[in-house]
Order: sequence, then C-alpha cells, then structure tokens
Amino acid sequence: MCRLFGLAAGAHRVKAAFWLLEAPDSLALQSRREPDGTGLGFFDDDGAPRVEKRPIAAYADKQFARTAREVSSRTFVAHVRFASTGGLRPENTHPFVQHRRLFAHNGVVEGLDRLDAELGDYRALVNGDTDSERFFALVTKEIDAHGGDVGEGITAAARWAAAQLPLFALNVVLVSASDLWALRYPDTHDLFVLERAAGGPHGGRHLDHASRSGRVRVRSGDLSSTPSVIVATERMDEDPGWRNLQPGELLHVDGALNLTSRIALDSPPAHLLSLADLDPRAAASQLPRG
Repeated sequence: MCRLFGLAAGAHRVKAAFWLLEAPDSLALQSRREPDGTGLGFFDDDGAPRVEKRPIAAYADKQFARTAREVSSRTFVAHVRFASTGGLRPENTHPFVQHRRLFAHNGVVEGLDRLDAELGDYRALVNGDTDSERFFALVTKEIDAHGGDVGEGITAAARWAAAQLPLFALNVVLVSASDLWALRYPDTHDLFVLERAAGGPHGGRHLDHASRSGRVRVRSGDLSSTPSVIVATERMDEDPGWRNLQPGELLHVDGALNLTSRIALDSPPAHLLSLADLDPRAAASQLPRG
C-alpha cells in the first residue's frame, strides 16, 4: 500500500528532514515487493513548488530514498509508491505538480479512457501513465471551474469519479504553499490526522515520526516550538490525538492552521472494486504493509 504523508506548519517555515526508505523492509523482502518510487514535495520562499522524486529500480535509487532530505517549507507532502498503474518512470512517481499545487494519491481508479475524455484540454497536464496524475488533472480542472476553490474542486472531481468510474480507493493529499487538503474515500484505506501542539502532547519535544515499517521518517526540531497538522496513512507515534478521517471526509488546513472538515461524499462509489477485481499488480499495490 502506498504511504502518504502531509504536514502543514501554518505561518512558519520549518526545517524538516525526511527519510523515505529509512531501512530495508523485511516484510517487503518476504513478499518480494519493493517500493516503486519515492518523492518529497515542498515550496520555496516565493511559493514555487519543488519536488525531489525517483522511481526505485536500482541500488542508487534506494540510497537516494534512504538519504535524509533536509528542506524548509510551510507545507510538505511525501509519498512512497507501490505501483498500480504506470511503469517505473519519474513521470509516474508522486507527488505531481500542477498549477503551483502538489498532489499524492493512494488507491486505484480504473476507466482511464473515460477519465481522459472528461479531462478534455486538461489532459495536457498529464505527463505520465498513472490514474493518480489523471485524477489530479480532473481536480485541477474542477478547481478552475469553481473559481479557484480547491475544496470544491476536490469534491466535484471525487463525486464525478465515484459516480462514473470503477474505484477501489481515493485517498489524496493536496498542498499549496500555505494550505493542505486531505480526502479519505471510501473506507478502504485509513488516513489519519493529528493536530500537534507546539512540542507535542507534553510540550518541548521536537517532531520525530516514523512509520512502523520504516518506510517514512520525519524529524523537525522547529516543531518543538511550533504547532502543526499532520496527515498520514498510519499513526506514526503514540500521541493520543491521532484520529482516522471518516469515509468521504474532506479536511482543510489553512495557512493559520485552522481546521475545517465536512463529509464531501456521503455514499459509496457506484462501481466499488474489490481486491479480486484488480489485476495482480494493482492488487499487490493495495495490500497493507505493516
């Protein structure tokens, strides 16, 4: 299962170090499944998006993913990919950039010919082969159609996909230079959120989060004195504040760390896929991995 991680630090630029493959994963070795790509997205001082990402096809790429990437930003998104659609190419590696926004996805969307037709001219935004980048282009199209309202754009795109396309899961994290949005849909995969006070639940502590499988680790000394909001595919520490988003819940974190959420999709997909419906590669990409 792909790993998603998003972080918003409000009005403050914070330094953070990311390891996207902290160590070899014994579960992956046992199942002969290695990640297919890793990526980190963040923003420069002027709000320009930056992405550092690679497909994992050789030892050098694994070393890239295991080396700490220390960057500064108000928002971040990180992704570890298990491919369901598209080969091992940089163009298929998350996160994706469109219209100065960054996007990463965990799930499977089928019916790509129909999705391409719905995109129209926005199909030109898609550089790779994935369902994820295509869905991001649909989100971008709907954001433009809704006067730049990102939440309405995500909602409209997700509702269209839920009604029109075979769908297994559609968990997404989208960030701008100041804001973060996250959608969990339907209830196939978890997506957790943590409102972290400055210094954590006991105060004075830097951020040091790590997934149980050792896939994603994030450390930030700045967050010992700065609050933040974190979204991830699993609880990454013992903080009691973690909660799972409700199925269909759309979360928005603005530039001042104000949280709003609503149920954007209140019914299951019209064409919900099961693991048995997926081809073997796609099904393997969606299995839990510790």
